[in-house]
Amino acid sequence: MRALQLFGDRDLRQVDVAEPQPPGPGEATVRIQVVALNHIDVWGWRGMAFAKRKLPLTIGAEASGVVEAIGPGATLRPGQLVSIYGARTCGLCRNCRAGRDNLCEHVEGVHGFHLDGFAQERINLPARLLVPAPPGCDAVGAALAPVTFGTVEHMLFDNAKLEPGETILIHAGGSGIGTAAIQLAKRHGATVITTVGSDEKIEPARALGADHVVNYRSDRFEGVVRKLTRKRGVDVVFEHVGADTFAGSMLCLKRGGRLVTCGSTSGVSASVNLMMLFQQQLRLIGSFGCRMENMADAMEKMARGLARPVIDTEVGMDDIAVALQRMEGRQVFGKIVLHVDGEASRTLAA
Repeated sequence: MRALQLFGDRDLRQVDVAEPQPPGPGEATVRIQVVALNHIDVWGWRGMAFAKRKLPLTIGAEASGVVEAIGPGATLRPGQLVSIYGARTCGLCRNCRAGRDNLCEHVEGVHGFHLDGFAQERINLPARLLVPAPPGCDAVGAALAPVTFGTVEHMLFDNAKLEPGETILIHAGGSGIGTAAIQLAKRHGATVITTVGSDEKIEPARALGADHVVNYRSDRFEGVVRKLTRKRGVDVVFEHVGADTFAGSMLCLKRGGRLVTCGSTSGVSASVNLMMLFQQQLRLIGSFGCRMENMADAMEKMARGLARPVIDTEVGMDDIAVALQRMEGRQVFGKIVLHVDGEASRTLAA
């Protein structure tokens, strides 16, 4: 069967690998349909020194597929569309038993980064890591549930505890999680301010529900936010850019405001004004991944039409290198998705 494997920095190849064995106890064989690309795929592709991994490595951290077979004790049924949890958790520790999957005490790693990922035609996985998609949620929506929508659900509602009527600043509104955050925050009743990197992204961000859109390349977002809120500041900042925006994000918070962050695409280290932190009683919250319940909630919202996947580009396995280059250039609005099953149309953007 076909798989996309990384052999070295920027050395990604389509190769033939062995079909999986029949599923064992508690396992399911999944035929992969859609893989959604993320910055973690770009980081792995261009080489990250801190990643403990053995090459070649099959890429892909976020995916959906159809159950083809189940092993003894698995409760899924063949033919079910499932979303795949991206980390190999133990399922036994206190946090796993409590549904706090992303705090697993014995996690083996993240698929597509530390462990073989999902960009292959079939894979055996523990059935407990597969979340069935509800009717009305298609393979693309299910593929975006683990990272794109699940991460946002966890950030906004588990961690930042966003309330209706609050004001939120969402950075990089044209990114995958940015497009999801705009929709979910607006549907929740928040006033949404978002930043984008070009004028071409302003109207698409507004169409998703953003009340105010700031081109951070032509305006300082801190000043615009302070003006929009009459110097009061926002209740919540949704951060995932990192060093380039972190200090400005803190300046945008009202007294007692919350900053929740899940990423560091512009750098892993940032300065924190400690006097501002304690005098303004700010809360800085780290958020990583999601719980499987967040994936189920996200897919239910997509099935009900409360949110939708925003797709920039669709590619087949032959076009993966071009897709990664496009993502690296940050010219995307929404997600790039890879069709492994070959059934959907492929529209590689110019």
